[in-house]
Amino acid sequence: MKVQRLLPASVVGLALLAAALAVPADAQAAPARKPRIAIMDFDYATVQTWSSAIFGTNVDVGKGIADLLVTDLVKDGSYSLIERKALDKIMAEQNFSNSNRADPTSAARLGKLLGVDAIVVGSITEFGNETKKTNLGGMGGNWHGFGLGSLGHSNSKANVGISARLVNVNTGEILAVADGIGQSKRSSTSMLGGGGNWNGFGGGNADFGSSDFQQTIIGEATKAAVDQLTTNLVGDASKVTVQSVTVEGEVAAVVGGQIILNVGKNAGVRVGDQFNVMRVTQEIKDPATGKLLRRLTTTIGVLRVTDVDDVSAVCADVSGSGFKTGDMVKTAGQ
Repeated sequence: MKVQRLLPASVVGLALLAAALAVPADAQAAPARKPRIAIMDFDYATVQTWSSAIFGTNVDVGKGIADLLVTDLVKDGSYSLIERKALDKIMAEQNFSNSNRADPTSAARLGKLLGVDAIVVGSITEFGNETKKTNLGGMGGNWHGFGLGSLGHSNSKANVGISARLVNVNTGEILAVADGIGQSKRSSTSMLGGGGNWNGFGGGNADFGSSDFQQTIIGEATKAAVDQLTTNLVGDASKVTVQSVTVEGEVAAVVGGQIILNVGKNAGVRVGDQFNVMRVTQEIKDPATGKLLRRLTTTIGVLRVTDVDDVSAVCADVSGSGFKTGDMVKTAGQ
């Protein structure tokens, strides 16, 4: 004869409570946070003579390459990247000059203000069919000074070389050095030849992400160099120590699709942070004193910070719905 064993009432009660507090499928907690980095515009002083000859004007090729690198790293997903406008704002507030682009110490100071784990600084060492390394004196090659990228009657391939350093923002330590070298597969009598109709350098800024630019031989070499640099930086992601900062607060308001929190920069909140949203399901009090002992909560979703000031943060929902004023929030991974 089989004997059925009855579970104690306390065990059954705990099982029912656990089931009641189970996290909904669409409100799973966020994964562990990725290393958060910012990318400085690359220094291009050593190749400015040649880049100006190629474009016929002084184009900020360092910004163009930094923008390409950001795009590549966002697509890869190994890092969380600070938005460009946040970096520009801090640089303006700190009167950061272009001459400091490749300075790890200055960049680390900006990185701390941005709340990133590391910052990338870099230099362009080759651009066109000429080379000038930052650690070598003099000029190499045989540049003939043709304007608008012209090479006269000779065919030439385009070459681009870039070097980057991954810097710890707390110590200024260089965590890794990565390089990228690219050469066009085609030759042309013009660095801007090979196809396309590119003139995207209004105001000295370069739209290197445009398909027209990437159809030129200098664009082809630039993309190849940035792709190689991206691969090398992705391989260095494990060298970045992710800073752990736990912030707790509440939902202060829900306005349209925006959720406003009652914590901001002063509490350590940064754009890109993610928060688990929890709703109190029961308060446990001491039966003798009435003192609150514990709050039982259930996770109802995840939020991502899109804007932040000193005392509040604006969030968009990552998962979950039905957020209300008074819901508790706590730092999650991202």
